[in-house]
This record gives sequence, structure tokens and C-alpha cells, in this order.
Amino acid sequence: MKQEPAAQNSPPASPTSSQPLSEDDDAQALWIFGYGSLVWRPDFAYSDSRVGFVRGYSRRFWQGDTFHRGSDKMPGRVVTLLEDREGCTWGVAYQVQGEQNPGYLGPAPEEAIATQILACRGFSGHNLEYLLRLADFMQLCGPQAQDEHLAAIVDAVGTMLPCFCPTEQALALV
Repeated sequence: MKQEPAAQNSPPASPTSSQPLSEDDDAQALWIFGYGSLVWRPDFAYSDSRVGFVRGYSRRFWQGDTFHRGSDKMPGRVVTLLEDREGCTWGVAYQVQGEQNPGYLGPAPEEAIATQILACRGFSGHNLEYLLRLADFMQLCGPQAQDEHLAAIVDAVGTMLPCFCPTEQALALV
């Protein structure tokens, strides 16, 4: 994770922390970059946190979740990072002391992702909450950042929400 100084076409430094991660930071420290639910709910102990961004990656709702936001029968969608030279993803880095991904769902049309998000719930709550909390974080902490994929999913959900009625047949299209 890198926090860069504000410059033209660069996101400005976070209002909550203006110190970039540097080589002077503790060499033994591990920084974990949260770009999904960790931005509002880290579930581990940490000694420092900084809002910032990583360049070269875009956030996508392409990861299946069968525990927190879905079930084995109906996996929810959560975000993953996709390499993208032009991308910039905002999130929170947490400092802590001291594989292959079988859940990857890959790309899908925004409408299919929105349908899956609306239909799924898991141990940690409804998949829609995950989407909306992430969108809220982006609006509050990175309002100048453009996350077209996130906005497209929110828009697709908004379009579908008034008439959404999940059925097994509808979900078979996902």
C-alpha cells in the first residue's frame, strides 16, 4: 500500500492520516490492505491504520462468498482486486506486528452481479449491506476517487431493487 502526495490526477492524502508508508516504518511490521469489509470492520488486532490507495489495481465484485455474505447454495459477491495499470483502489492499511483462491467467481455482467448481491446473505449479514457499506466508505473517504465498477453495481442494484424477487430460476441465470 502506498500513500502518495497529492498531485494533479492523483487522489489527495487522506484527512485521517497524511503519513505515507515508507522504508523507515518498522521492518518487522506487516501492513494489511483492506479494500472491502475491512475498511469498516477489521477483525484483527492492529497497531496503526491509514486510509490510502494502491495504484495498478481495480476493485471488482468477482469473489464468491459462501459464509459471510452468502451460503453454499447461494454464494454472495464480495470484492477482489484485479490488476489494472490505470486503476486506483482506496482502502485502509492496518499495521500488525510480528493460494490459490477457490472462491474466485470472475467477471460477470453488472446485472448478474447485482442479482446475486440482492439474493444472498450469510453469517455476517446480507450481501447488499456489504455493497452499500463499501459504497459509503468510498463516498466519505475517497469521494474524488472513481470506481466505475462499484458505481455500476450500485446503479444496477438500484435499478433492480424496486422489482426484485429472487427465485431459483432467476438465480440460475447468474
